[in-house]
Amino acid sequence: MTDFDSARHALLAERTKLVRQLEELGATEAGELKSGLDLGDGFADAASATAERTELLGLAESLSSQVAEIDDAMKSIENGTYGVCAGCGTPISEARLEARPASILCVNCKSNRPR
Repeated sequence: MTDFDSARHALLAERTKLVRQLEELGATEAGELKSGLDLGDGFADAASATAERTELLGLAESLSSQVAEIDDAMKSIENGTYGVCAGCGTPISEARLEARPASILCVNCKSNRPR
């Protein structure tokens, strides 16, 4: 049996951490860099500035994707489907949910999902 309160707590703590990391990067929760982001005086070379911005964008998009996964898991708690695979409808193993509370797919569906 899944402990929804523990899962909710873990998800909220992880979400808070990710949002804080996005803020530190100068990005929104959607993974977009805020305008006026200062890359510092050391980026006189436009190519270096572009490369740094691209790297920041990639990191922000990854963090934003993780926030979205957590939001999806939180919705599944609210609608009573937490712990049930969104792909095939089978229960997600307790070990998987314990290791990764934001999981909405079982190991099989996650493994077979195109990347």
